[in-house]
Amino acid sequence: MNNARPIHPDFQNFLKFKEPDLIELFTDLRSFILELHPDSNEMLYHTHALTSVFSISEKLGDAFCMIPIYTNHLNLGFNKGTLLDDPHQLLVGTGNLIRHIPIKEKSDYRNDKIKALIIAAISFAIKDMDKPTKSVGKTISKIK
Repeated sequence: MNNARPIHPDFQNFLKFKEPDLIELFTDLRSFILELHPDSNEMLYHTHALTSVFSISEKLGDAFCMIPIYTNHLNLGFNKGTLLDDPHQLLVGTGNLIRHIPIKEKSDYRNDKIKALIIAAISFAIKDMDKPTKSVGKTISKIK
């Protein structure tokens, strides 16, 4: 597991209050996403969930996936999940765009089906982007 990009201190301040199993899953899933697209910009939020959002630009509208961490679980969310081809019917949810995959263990995402879905989401986000990005590979904290 290559976790070359450290977790931002603003995020770490809230993450440390989560259960160790959730922290381990988050850290590994984050690494998995960054391995697939190292140039992702990571935007961090703390609202109803502690959330790490991965985008091909510095804009939330160009995000391809996210990891929201709740009290007792986390998900792998896809910002435009309803627009993705999901041949294995992995995505769940009822929103207009967002879909997610509940994550309970590493095997829930460290597999070829999820890897293909993330890569498809990245490709979709690149094609859907309005204009080229000004920044790549940055972590941007929106946590107050």
